[in-house]
Amino acid sequence: MQTYLIIGNIFSLLSAICIAVSVIKKSKADLIWWQILDVIFCILSNIALYTYAALTTNSVALIRNILAYKNKLTKNITWILLILCVVVGLWANNRGIIGLFPIIASASYTIFMYTTKNEQQMRWALVSNLILWFVHDIYVQAYPSALTDIILSIWTGTQIFKNRNTFALKG
Repeated sequence: MQTYLIIGNIFSLLSAICIAVSVIKKSKADLIWWQILDVIFCILSNIALYTYAALTTNSVALIRNILAYKNKLTKNITWILLILCVVVGLWANNRGIIGLFPIIASASYTIFMYTTKNEQQMRWALVSNLILWFVHDIYVQAYPSALTDIILSIWTGTQIFKNRNTFALKG
């Protein structure tokens, strides 16, 4: 079990690096590209840490992110992915209430990815997503991701307020 915890945390660290890079990107496409890499490492971490609701929601998120990156995320596909995320996530949940956090995080982020083109709104969605993942990551002992979740939530929140006029003009 200890080996799997170490492996899970190595992948968690790689995921954390990717999500950290994503939040400094200026364009939605660059942000999503780094989040594709983040989700791949999350999936590997979820396998090692035996957190199946997170594994299934991250698998659906990978599909969502790839489609969003290619501008192929339509309303119908978004709804299908949203329903798939929730149904498969609930089916695979082996962590009780904590297992619901990744489902909620991924479902809400799916909605934001489709409904907004505004970087500022994407950052707000990312903050709420990171907070939900923080709670989950602490529980499953994915400490690099948990630390990154909280740091990036604070940093992204600061950037939202610091750049509110710049981003508001673009939106």
